[in-house]
Amino acid sequence: MLAVLVIFSSWLGVTVQDQHDQQLSPPPIPAASEHAFPSANAASSAPRNAPCFLDDIVAALREAVGNDGDLADSSMSLFGVCRASDNSSRLLLSRLAEALRRNRRAGLEVLHPAAVLVSEQDDERGAIAVTFDLPRSPLLKLNPVLLFTFESRLTGWDLDVALTGQTLQPHTQCVCLSQGTQHILLTGKPSGDSDEQKWTISIEAKSPNVRQNLKDVLIGGKSGSNIPITPLLLFSGETGPETRPAQGSSQTSFLCELRRFLDNVLPQDHIKLPLLPMDSLQSLPPLALGLSSSETMLAGIINSSAPTIFSFTSWGSKSPVQHGQLALSPALLEELGQRLEQSEMQILEFISEANVDPRATERLGRLKELSAFQRKETAAGESQYCAFLLLKALQTVAHAYNMQRKLRPTRAGLDSPSGSNICGLRSLTVSFEKLLLGPQTANINNCQGSCAFPLTNGNNHAVLLNSHVESGNANERAPCCVPVAYDPLEVMDWNAEESFLSIKPDMIVKECGCR
Repeated sequence: MLAVLVIFSSWLGVTVQDQHDQQLSPPPIPAASEHAFPSANAASSAPRNAPCFLDDIVAALREAVGNDGDLADSSMSLFGVCRASDNSSRLLLSRLAEALRRNRRAGLEVLHPAAVLVSEQDDERGAIAVTFDLPRSPLLKLNPVLLFTFESRLTGWDLDVALTGQTLQPHTQCVCLSQGTQHILLTGKPSGDSDEQKWTISIEAKSPNVRQNLKDVLIGGKSGSNIPITPLLLFSGETGPETRPAQGSSQTSFLCELRRFLDNVLPQDHIKLPLLPMDSLQSLPPLALGLSSSETMLAGIINSSAPTIFSFTSWGSKSPVQHGQLALSPALLEELGQRLEQSEMQILEFISEANVDPRATERLGRLKELSAFQRKETAAGESQYCAFLLLKALQTVAHAYNMQRKLRPTRAGLDSPSGSNICGLRSLTVSFEKLLLGPQTANINNCQGSCAFPLTNGNNHAVLLNSHVESGNANERAPCCVPVAYDPLEVMDWNAEESFLSIKPDMIVKECGCR
């Protein structure tokens, strides 16, 4: 499916409009609306099942240029920018990225079209028309930047497309759809403040032999269709429901940034894994997190190094994120601050050693900024809650990299010519269902290897049992390489009423032995 986004930005002298569709069948179209989108500290309206929709777009714009000021190749592919040095989309993307990097708190104004119609034009060019209606708004007096965005990144594409419209400036602009493209940037022109604005953009493939394919992609073979089109390619017909920014929406932006950070910095397992139900795991009684949480409970969680998974069971509800608050005592607030500092230094070390994407450091800094945490703060609030979540995320990352270090000696022994495959830890990654923030996977480890003499971490029973078996009593079970110590897994969950933490005991193997 394709969404149409137009962002109006007074600080850039540019504008962009926004319309986005839903992945699910949408309800009736509401009236178009406009609202401010503070890109650095609040989430804007988005499809109900994608609260990070606009946060992710602004993050992609902000990160399009590196520290050297040059556009990354991946960013040019992401935004459909052609390689020509004089390409207007290239200059526009650079300008947007630089402005967002210079002023993280700069806001973007978003205007939602009331409806979108995708149809085939009746001419020999075989072009596709995208028409959308805009409400009366003073934003229309600004210079617009039109952004088309797809539901997901394109795969297997290499196509030059021309987009033409009287509301574009210049009237015809070119984009290059390639592997990884998800957005298209176009420059528009001010269109006044009349009661109704109707924009029509004509889309034409430059190569005649791919025009039919483009038609099939954009309109699904149904001329004049105004219903959602099969996802993955270009345009969808209808808008999703209007969603106003909720109070405390800066916390939503924090959670969206937290998701991007975890995706960026955690070790990735690219093997496709079956999804396992988390609901089937045994748990200790859930611990509600809020202003009434006990000091003893919070101290125990803050000082726990167990990894945490962040799960949203009601992400698609009208209130997708329950905005939490904590009221920590001055002593516990100081403890939280110290733990955060220690964890941050450790994570920066891991990032440097593992050659992680440099954006991880920038995203960590942005998380700290979004949390607005102050160690000397005495009033309860969302900043304490966000700092608490950040600490649990950093502890999760630290646990993952510490486990990697622990697994290296075992892996080295197995890979060496004289490796004896003795009992030891092995990596085992599983993927869970219904996790909409992340991490989606967890390395729970397993134990494998031989328990012949000399035994690894064997107790007296295993020593005697092994001697008994090697003395010729083959009918007895020999000692096995099994887990003998575990770490728990903590799950932070949000539903429509509250946020809470559940602890899954004996979840992650941390030590093996012969038993």
